[in-house]
Amino acid sequence: MFNLTDKVVVITGAAGGLGKAFALAFAEQGAKIAVCDKNIQGAIETASEIKGAIAIEVDVANEQSTQRMAQQVMDAFGRIDVLVNNAAIYATIQRKPFFEITEAEWDLVMNVNLKGVWMVSKAIFPFMKNNGSGKIINISSATVMSGSPNWSHYVASKGGVIGFTRSMAKELGDFHINVNTIAPGFTLTEASLSIMENANKYGVDRGAIKRPSSAEDIVGTALYLASPASDFVTGQTIIVDGGKQFI
Repeated sequence: MFNLTDKVVVITGAAGGLGKAFALAFAEQGAKIAVCDKNIQGAIETASEIKGAIAIEVDVANEQSTQRMAQQVMDAFGRIDVLVNNAAIYATIQRKPFFEITEAEWDLVMNVNLKGVWMVSKAIFPFMKNNGSGKIINISSATVMSGSPNWSHYVASKGGVIGFTRSMAKELGDFHINVNTIAPGFTLTEASLSIMENANKYGVDRGAIKRPSSAEDIVGTALYLASPASDFVTGQTIIVDGGKQFI
């Protein structure tokens, strides 16, 4: 039920961090990987670690770029089975009260973190529709469940991902396409380590499992949602944070 052999998986934001972990994990399960990122050099480096993977430069907030990406995947592999919408602005966001956020800052975060999920899904959908099946996995954040001060643009964008997932799940069920969200807690990636000191201790005491989360802790849920084991699961948000929050 968890077999992903020869499934074609498109992963955005896969040049590093969680996206790279997804790419490596899916490849280990036999999937064919399209490593997609605005950072094309990073994407090439990730793809170089995976036999048969391709690297594609994409701006997820640009319609022409996303459509070009989807066609490149089709040209390379002939089909698309799984989409992981992972690309997001995170570490470079400047924390400040909501009333000090500029319009430009707000729009930038929304364009990548929310509009990007819509744009990439819109570009990929016709090919999944032709398959008669597909799995879309959107990456949100567990901070949506509790809020996070001085980070309202990020939290709002990730909350929008959950709402969009639910609407998409209703719309795409007739095409046998499942749409779900993973909401990771604070996870030790290069990006997370760059935004604070003692990141490995952040929030650990609030979890039921009292250790920091690594990218590898998140990939199992993604593999499940991409596999036939989750064929009757759609519109759901799965929090993967070691038990800091329960819904």
